[in-house]
Amino acid sequence: MAYSTTNPPKCILSGFGGSPSIWGYNSTDVHTDVDATEYFTDGKQLGMKVGDYVLVGKTTATIGATLHYVQTVATAGVTISPAILA
Repeated sequence: MAYSTTNPPKCILSGFGGSPSIWGYNSTDVHTDVDATEYFTDGKQLGMKVGDYVLVGKTTATIGATLHYVQTVATAGVTISPAILA
């Protein structure tokens, strides 16, 4: 599915002192859709920055949550990638 600006990610913890912000986003899209290039078309306007974290909740079918980080911010949108927990 495509991203809709009527369901934007929300900043749930604003970074301070150089720390990244944490964003929450719930969608019916699978995490591989959310990882698409410039998926969040209004991410720059929302204030997303490279290095921020995004908690993605899938709300239908196989319900789950994944952790991502903001990889790039461009005028056309924000791209996130899966975070590796080691």
